[in-house]
Amino acid sequence: MNALKLILTILQLLSGLAVTVVVLLQSGKSAGLSGAIAGGAETFLSKGKAKSLDAKLAKATKWFAIVFVILTLVLNLI
Repeated sequence: MNALKLILTILQLLSGLAVTVVVLLQSGKSAGLSGAIAGGAETFLSKGKAKSLDAKLAKATKWFAIVFVILTLVLNLI
């Protein structure tokens, strides 16, 4: 039981570091009215947004966060 808890704790630490790194790698969003106008035009004109680096980083953030939350819940139950 202790070995399983140790392995899950190490996996949680690695997933937490991965979430932090992936979030820091993402580009910042423009704020304010000018950012809203420019951002709307940018998303309208860009056809391959799903294949961009920001989209891939957003998807990775989602999955690493899900893994982190699941590991946190499992470790809490053990």
